[in-house]
Amino acid sequence: MLTAATLTGCTLLELARDCEGTAHRVREVAALDILDSRPDGAAAARGFEEVNAGCWADSGEVVVYADRTYAFPGTRAEVTAHYRTAVVRDGWIPGREALPGELCFTREGMALWIAFLTAERLEEDGHGSRPDLTTGAGYSVGVESYVGSGAEASC
Repeated sequence: MLTAATLTGCTLLELARDCEGTAHRVREVAALDILDSRPDGAAAARGFEEVNAGCWADSGEVVVYADRTYAFPGTRAEVTAHYRTAVVRDGWIPGREALPGELCFTREGMALWIAFLTAERLEEDGHGSRPDLTTGAGYSVGVESYVGSGAEASC
């Protein structure tokens, strides 16, 4: 028996169809240099060595994304200082509406965010206890871009 799962009113088949043809854009976003930029001493976290990239669709909106997760033994202030310099050099513009604990920037219809990891956030995302990511300043850096709808990614 085939059971169709739903997510906010869309079947999985509809989600797959909405993301058809986005593979090239996913590869472009995943190849952005900013995803590999990190402060000295930061390393890709165990289990997150590769860029995580893909597409999701919801209510007609199609978004491609790419993100990396880093373990960093230093402080959030050091991570923030690194990205405030690196993103401006790369043409990103600071966003005005970032969530607490996050940095957000925009460029060419894309949104770039840096989110610091907490034990609670890791648990919510199904990653369990990760002292390597909650000691010091573990963080994720990611990019999102809407596809085909004319919508602009923003903070």
